[in-house]
Amino acid sequence: MTTHGPVMPVWSCGGCDLPWPCPTRRRELRAEYAGAPVSLALYLGAYLVQASEDMPWAPACALHRRFVGWTREAGPRGR
Repeated sequence: MTTHGPVMPVWSCGGCDLPWPCPTRRRELRAEYAGAPVSLALYLGAYLVQASEDMPWAPACALHRRFVGWTREAGPRGR
């Protein structure tokens, strides 16, 4: 079990106090969901909804990048 879980309602990392998901947790999630990028995005999408309720002042685009935007792998040019 990771120590890099979210501390709600501030959404900081319990392991390193960076904004959650922190770089360590992102690496862990990529490994855990290897080969299942849609499942990873859905999992983090649920956290995005919770975070948007806890932080209504945060811009939606910033929350999207923080929780879901990083999950997309850069594909070949033109995709």
